[in-house]
Amino acid sequence: MIDLKRDGNIFTLVMDEGENRWNTRFVRILAEAIAEVEGSEGPAALVTTSANPKFFSNGLDLDWVRGKVDVDHDGGDRNVFGAEFMTLMGNLITLSVPSIAAINGHAFGAGFMSALCHDFRIMREDRGYICANEMQIGIAIPPSELALFRHKLPANTFFETVQLAKRWTGPAALEAGIVQQVASAAELLDAARARAEELAPLGANRKNYKAQKELLYGENAAINAVHGAAYMLRNSEQYPH
Repeated sequence: MIDLKRDGNIFTLVMDEGENRWNTRFVRILAEAIAEVEGSEGPAALVTTSANPKFFSNGLDLDWVRGKVDVDHDGGDRNVFGAEFMTLMGNLITLSVPSIAAINGHAFGAGFMSALCHDFRIMREDRGYICANEMQIGIAIPPSELALFRHKLPANTFFETVQLAKRWTGPAALEAGIVQQVASAAELLDAARARAEELAPLGANRKNYKAQKELLYGENAAINAVHGAAYMLRNSEQYPH
């Protein structure tokens, strides 16, 4: 489901669960991998990608969320999913080493969120969309998720993304400021690793790197009026919708 390997300064995390849809089991396994990265030492950076050439992550496991699955489905406890997923996103956005999302396929909803929680995003240029599709499928976007999008996206891009559910191709996402780079399918992972190698020295001082992220996204965020996206994600129960 999740394959995490370290090669020198670079951790590569490969999601390998079909369309990489989010349920409690998927969240917990990914959280274990992120904790392993956090527990490491020395210069480091994380590259996250998917084994599926079509999907980086296709969002929530909707059948599981809505209870339309067989009793043998191993998605885990639905009652704790929201809080655990939001906490994971809050921890990912404040990861103590640089993080790069190599978006090699479609990234919808929760998959888009996870990509945004990385410091740097490289998207395949020839195929694939990123989209916050909640409006299309009739799901309200929680305030903590809106805070994440607002922190990470330019204002007009933010509105088109969350309100109009716009689907962004790689080149359009680059122009809109959602991703910082595009690459061909063949070159995507190499480009992500090259960027990770450049940024890895920043991860040598984990305390400082994480502390500044908390100033950007945490409880007393320097760029937010009251609370930042990471605090709201970790405490989403305080923001009912």
